[in-house]
Amino acid sequence: MAQTTETPPADTPDGRAPSRPRAPGTPPTPRTPRIHRAWFVAAVTFVTIIGAAAFASLPGLLIEPLHQEFDWSRGTIGFAVSVNLALYGLTAPFAAALMDRFGIRRIVAVALSVIALGSVLTVWMTAAWQLVLFWGVLVGLGSGSMALAFAATVTNRWFVARRGLVTGILTAAGASGQLVFLPLLSWLVEHHGWRPAAVTVALAALAVVPFVWLLLRDHPADVGLAPYGGEYAEKPAPVTGAARRAVTVLFKAARTGPFWLLAGTFAICGASTNGLVKTHFVPAAHDHGMPVTAAAGLLAVIGVFDVVGTIASGWFTDRFEARRLLAVYYALRGVSLLFLPMLLAPSVHPPMLFFIVFYGLDWVATVPPTIALCREHYGEDSAIVFGWVLASHQVGAAVIAFAGGVARDVFGSYDLVWYASGALCAAAALMALVIRRPRTETVSLAGA
Repeated sequence: MAQTTETPPADTPDGRAPSRPRAPGTPPTPRTPRIHRAWFVAAVTFVTIIGAAAFASLPGLLIEPLHQEFDWSRGTIGFAVSVNLALYGLTAPFAAALMDRFGIRRIVAVALSVIALGSVLTVWMTAAWQLVLFWGVLVGLGSGSMALAFAATVTNRWFVARRGLVTGILTAAGASGQLVFLPLLSWLVEHHGWRPAAVTVALAALAVVPFVWLLLRDHPADVGLAPYGGEYAEKPAPVTGAARRAVTVLFKAARTGPFWLLAGTFAICGASTNGLVKTHFVPAAHDHGMPVTAAAGLLAVIGVFDVVGTIASGWFTDRFEARRLLAVYYALRGVSLLFLPMLLAPSVHPPMLFFIVFYGLDWVATVPPTIALCREHYGEDSAIVFGWVLASHQVGAAVIAFAGGVARDVFGSYDLVWYASGALCAAAALMALVIRRPRTETVSLAGA
């Protein structure tokens, strides 16, 4: 007897195949929405990261006011910033695991509240250890839970198609927050002191909490949908032992070469962006006679072009080999940093504007290809692996944030740090090219 085969129906634009029979326990398939819910979740995530980005705009603006008011050395202030940056990174992999255990909404809402608490407590500090505790520890822990692992988790759960593009958009949210808040915060610091600026950061973090709690959903299955471009799957059971899983994934990943190359390149990425430019560009420009508001405005312009560059990088990541993109990004960044000491001046001039545009396009363009390589090599554990890679990013940033302040205290100039960072970026470009091509299939590291 001849066998008949049934041609499976084509997937709908949101990745669901409504004509396929439902498995027992699967909820009824709702009417296909005109716009997939994943895009609304991505929009809420974007707004959340923007609100939380206010804290990242402030450290570079605090160095001179705190130095003048409390007579703390720049190295001491840089140490508090380095604690913040290090905890930001070291918390990220545990936050990704905790999101698997307790859900995205709960973790992000708590993280935003901790950021607000740490920021507002700095208003009453009188000693350097309090700066380390409030800004370094509390804001560092809260911001670590709001790190790029948050964007990676949302992207992995809600998107199958357009992952590179969405990763670029969500990564750009941090730059957008810098764009929104940096001019305001610099104006507040210049005209009303640093305390109102700290309170503004706290209020911005709290303002986002209702959006997270009311609009964000942990998984497409929560609303009966498939991820965008994928097929419907039941929501996995909560994963217990979040801390153990994060450490287990680290140990397994640490046995592979790509992990160390990704961690090394991303450490240099953090050193040359958050640790150096975001923390020390404003005081370095001020050393050359540039007003703080003008220098802060240049950082905001970096934020504008960072949005363009990061979204473009996500688009490129969907189409080109990620490791080659990383090599190009790091090489171009290194060249630009080598020229920066010659461009600093009392006023803004065309070569400086060219640097700002060029550097802005490359600021975090490295994130989408790095996340893509983590996903290709480590599969379902990629968000946690990226959390550990991000930890190396922030450790690199922390080292340079502290070393930059010490270098300024010792040599009276940041020039040595700019040149060293340019050389490190050249090394990162070579490391990116060494990363081998991923295997066709990836396995769960936690269960290996």
